[in-house]
Amino acid sequence: MSFYKFNKNDIFTNTIEAYPEYNFYIYSGSIYLDNTPHLSGAHTDNITGVPKGYISLYEYNIDREESQRIYPFLVKNGKRDCFKSISQEDFFSQYNYDGELITSSYNMSASITREYIAVSTTTNMTMSALRSALDHYAYLSPHYQYSSSYGWDKSQQVINLVSIPSILYGSSMKKGSVSLKYYVTGTLVGELNDSRLNGELVQVGPEGSTGSGSVAGVVLYNEGFILLTGSWELGGGSHTYGYDVTSKPKWVHYAFGANDGNTVAGVEGAAVAVSSSYSLDYSGSTHIQTLTMLAHADYGELNWTNNPTYISASEGDIQSFSGGGGTGSVQYVEPPLDMVNIVSASFTAQDPTYEKTTYITKIGLYDENKNLIGIAKVANPVRKTEDRGFIFKLKLDI
Repeated sequence: MSFYKFNKNDIFTNTIEAYPEYNFYIYSGSIYLDNTPHLSGAHTDNITGVPKGYISLYEYNIDREESQRIYPFLVKNGKRDCFKSISQEDFFSQYNYDGELITSSYNMSASITREYIAVSTTTNMTMSALRSALDHYAYLSPHYQYSSSYGWDKSQQVINLVSIPSILYGSSMKKGSVSLKYYVTGTLVGELNDSRLNGELVQVGPEGSTGSGSVAGVVLYNEGFILLTGSWELGGGSHTYGYDVTSKPKWVHYAFGANDGNTVAGVEGAAVAVSSSYSLDYSGSTHIQTLTMLAHADYGELNWTNNPTYISASEGDIQSFSGGGGTGSVQYVEPPLDMVNIVSASFTAQDPTYEKTTYITKIGLYDENKNLIGIAKVANPVRKTEDRGFIFKLKLDI
């Protein structure tokens, strides 16, 4: 086997910045991600194993029966290793002896959530935790300020908080890509976007509607939060929003039913405004570290192989010296090995000129101790002759 060392001009590292687009649609307490319908499989009525509108973190256990699903496990021992979801008390009370298996489950998932924060005499812990982040963005717009001389104090405002997990946007949400739409019985009654690129969510539609041009909230791009404070009526009649029985559509009601406990009438004492629906569009920003390696197959090299089929079957009689080889009391002579000539002739009954030929199918990657750590495969075998040179480009996303 031939080993070649990459030189400094054969290895490149770079960063690819991508902007994946996401779309959420919320209706009647259900969330739909990127217009993906509910899919059933051969073994389960939900092939992903996660609820609608959720993204599967590892995409394990696709279309598997409950008894056939894989799961993570640890063995209890003196190291006291355990899953974060198991408390110290449960670790000692539920798992009694060393050697007992501690199991967890896969199908980890994530989706957007909504929290309605009403005006209260007590300090809201969520808003207190976001205060520093809000003040950090204040250089973009005064609407980020927790309290302002303009007359608002977020501790005394009704706030609609939409949370987006980082797996659904990456490093940050792209400025200028956020769009929120509010529908009532299928009719658009309000639209917000951050077209000013400063985090302000400005009402831009429908044209001439109540609140047009007003700022209804802000976006925390790096943290994945959308804060809506717009409390003006958008029209469309009165609806039931659980906590606000007879209220007209407002931005503080946006995404009602999105994992906020308001799912189906009678459940958790809240009802969903079934005539209202909502859409959320944005682009994420991801940075992918990429390693590019150039593997060379130069002219006149890599034209021999250890593949046993490369040797002709008629290689002579090993027992007699007349066949070119043999054994005796004082010597051993290996018979000559004839290489298979895989070059085809242009005419019948003609022996083609022998040409050293191999086919490259795989490229192995080794560490400094010659341990195989990776294999790159080509789609089709590459014919290598002495007068042909190749450069294989290997790319690895980290």
